[in-house]
Amino acid sequence: MKKGLGFVAVALLGALVVSGCGNKAADKSSNVPKELVVSTFGLSEDIVQKDIFKPFEEANNVKIVVETGTSSERYTKLENNPNSKVDVIELSQSNAAKGLDEGLFAKIDAEKVPNMANLTDAAKEIATDGAGPAYGVNSIGIIYNKEAAGMEIKEWSDLWNPALKGKISIPDIATTYGPSMVYLANDYKGGDIEKDKGAAAFKGLKELAPNVVKTYGKSSDLANMFKSGEIVAAVVGDFAVPIITQADADVAYVVPESGTYANFNTINITKNSKNKELAEKFIDWRISQELQEVTAKSLNEAPTNAKVVLDDATAENKTYGAVADRAKVIDFSFVNGQLASWIDQWNKTLNQ
Repeated sequence: MKKGLGFVAVALLGALVVSGCGNKAADKSSNVPKELVVSTFGLSEDIVQKDIFKPFEEANNVKIVVETGTSSERYTKLENNPNSKVDVIELSQSNAAKGLDEGLFAKIDAEKVPNMANLTDAAKEIATDGAGPAYGVNSIGIIYNKEAAGMEIKEWSDLWNPALKGKISIPDIATTYGPSMVYLANDYKGGDIEKDKGAAAFKGLKELAPNVVKTYGKSSDLANMFKSGEIVAAVVGDFAVPIITQADADVAYVVPESGTYANFNTINITKNSKNKELAEKFIDWRISQELQEVTAKSLNEAPTNAKVVLDDATAENKTYGAVADRAKVIDFSFVNGQLASWIDQWNKTLNQ
């Protein structure tokens, strides 16, 4: 009998040892960070890592794997790869609208991303029908060297002045603000862009063409163009203003009183993501008041969270306050339907 009890005791002890090892393995496994693959713009990567990724990683036991590139590059990569491991993707408004139409994103339940309730009215419009929210907004203005231009530039129409022949640069049609240039030319001609599908706009662009020495693909290229004297004025997104003014202190940025066109940078969850709950937490962090107060300063991002209040110095050169009030929103579902035709007309008008 004693021998039998001894055997049972040894067996129980062995089971406990195995169980204990199992618990230790489980504990060790639970401490291994999950991976979240985030596709984002390749700008100020050290700041993005410090201000956005690292705090989220530490708070959620996550390792963020980053994919960088332009919005168009990364969108095309996702579109052509149904097995993509990307969980969360940050895109310009035009690419996001296209991805939404093509069913590349998972619908977002706003109740699981509570900060969506704090978005500005304009940002809320972007996030209808389960679309990902806007985490930042920028808009276009005119940056110019008054002395080199020999004139003051206050309005969009000033860019058509013959005195600026061969002296300005505008964003190429394939860039974030290319479609906005079509809208500006339409406004100059007084057209109805949705009715005539850009016919008046391209008449305006043809009239502007003599003044355009070059269209650009990267706003960072403008810094060298100003410095070399190749251009005296350019149309540019406000997010690039600090880069250009640091390179050339003689330039100034102006947003015409007649208005501007906004672009919202959005954040979506891909339809193939295996980490939707974690992705929702990341999106909530990206649009939080806490983070947007930081990125407004460190990344020159205008906030979309309505609770964020910027001081005058931080608000400078951002789509915020009075500038945001006169910023018009483009219907990119319409634009994307016209884009192939517009690119063809653009190249014939400006890139020959």
